[in-house]
Amino acid sequence: MRYLDHPVVSERYFFPRRQPVADPFVVPVDGAELHCVWRQAPAGGCTVVHFHGNGEVVGDYASNWPAEFARRGLGLLLAEYRGYGGSTGRPSLLGMLDDAVAVLDAAHIPGEQTILYGRSVGSIYALHAASQRPCRALVLESGIADPLQRILIRARPEELGATLEQLQAEAKQHLDHEAKLKAVTAPVTVLHTVADHMVSFDHAERLAAWSGGELVPLRPGDHNSILAYHEATILDRLQALAAPGAR
Repeated sequence: MRYLDHPVVSERYFFPRRQPVADPFVVPVDGAELHCVWRQAPAGGCTVVHFHGNGEVVGDYASNWPAEFARRGLGLLLAEYRGYGGSTGRPSLLGMLDDAVAVLDAAHIPGEQTILYGRSVGSIYALHAASQRPCRALVLESGIADPLQRILIRARPEELGATLEQLQAEAKQHLDHEAKLKAVTAPVTVLHTVADHMVSFDHAERLAAWSGGELVPLRPGDHNSILAYHEATILDRLQALAAPGAR
């Protein structure tokens, strides 16, 4: 077992909540089924593949976002994680990297019509998927530049049966966001509230610098109120990224 998939990490870092959704798009992965929600785009239109934040589930978005995206001419695929919503299995930091790619592969959406969106912990998985598969654009909202730093807030190396150096080596192998962003050829947009109290704004600055993408500082709001203040702005940007000729 990899150190960063240790049960202590799964129990302390992830906060799954059960909330099954009607008519799920089920994606089989190794040892689990992911219960996603997919509303397809009009013919030739773009689909936003959304990886939600920690403590959230796709059901939080499924009640209103599909209709709003359809109104804007967009499809929406809400990706679920192991153990969240109606999915089976147990969350695992590294194991879920492959799950993110599996969701894309199961949907068979052309890369030119795929906009990947990662919120908070979902930035880890959207970013990884963008480094492995072609996409039209990558949007990182309240994203994490250094996942290991977040893990070490909640777990000590010795609790995982590892040294700090071993954790750093494993994170370098699987969670090197600087290297992954350099493998992304699509345009990158980084959205972050300046007053984010959970994932500080310097994470956004690093993500934007590594990707050469656009950094969009947002005021007011913080990590958990960003949509309350800026949902319309965010959806407008997604629609603009899907517009013909936008790259």
